[in-house]
Amino acid sequence: MFVLSLVYSISSAQNVATINGKSLSSKEFIWTYKKSHNGNGNADYNSLKTYLNLYINFKLKVLDAREMGLDKNPTYIDEIKTYEDALVTHKKATTSNKDFNYLINEYREGVLMFNVSEQKIWNKAQEDEQAINDFYTTNQQDYNKPLVDIRGKVIADYQQFLEDKWLKSLKDKYQVKVNENELRKLTKL
Repeated sequence: MFVLSLVYSISSAQNVATINGKSLSSKEFIWTYKKSHNGNGNADYNSLKTYLNLYINFKLKVLDAREMGLDKNPTYIDEIKTYEDALVTHKKATTSNKDFNYLINEYREGVLMFNVSEQKIWNKAQEDEQAINDFYTTNQQDYNKPLVDIRGKVIADYQQFLEDKWLKSLKDKYQVKVNENELRKLTKL
C-alpha cells in the first residue's frame, strides 16, 4: 500500500493540473509556455499561474469539442492528416520526438478549439441579431452611442460574454485541480 501511494504521489507531483481526470504534465505545460514566450521558460509564479489558467481554459474547450464529436468530423481528420504528413516530410533532424509529438498535439487541439469556438461563440455573435440587440439593451449603460455606431464593439463584448458563460459552464461540468506545489517548482526551473 505504501509503495502504491508513493508511486502515485511521485507521478502526480509531475503534473501541474488534472482536467476531468486527465493529467496535464509539467513538461507539456512548460513546453507550451516556452513556445509562446519566445523560448523563455523563466517566469515568476504569478505569470505561470495566469498562463496555466489560460491553458486550462484552452484544454476545457478542446474537451468540449471532443465531447461534441468534432474530432470525428471527416474534414477535421483530413486536415490533421495533411498537417502531420507535411510535418513528417519536413521534419528536421534536430526536432526531438517529444517536441514533434507536442507540436502535433498542439495543432490537433488548436484546430478543435477553433472549430468549437466558431460554433459556440463566433457564429452565434454574427448570426443572432436579436441576441445582439438584447445584449446591447441590457448593457446600454456601458455604451454612450447608438448600436449602429458601435456595432463592432458590441459584438466583441457579446462574444466575450458568450465565452465567459461557456467557460463557467465547462468549469462546472468538468473537474479541474491545480497542483500548486508543482506550479511553484516550475518557477525554479
